[in-house]
Amino acid sequence: MIAMSIAVGGIAAATTRFEQSAIRTANAPLDNLENETVERIEAETALSANVAVLRTTDEMTGTLLDMFA
Repeated sequence: MIAMSIAVGGIAAATTRFEQSAIRTANAPLDNLENETVERIEAETALSANVAVLRTTDEMTGTLLDMFA
């Protein structure tokens, strides 16, 4: 179950990174626009990866429970 905790933490961190980047862009739309776009793409990729880990962990847990049923 540690994988689930790690994935949830990763999702929270990626969401925070995305939100902070969006705030910085809203406050100064022309400053570092390229860097903020890259930051949001990286945060989106991290979010997708952590969701995939969470989904896989859930499937593996379900399979394990089915084996014991």
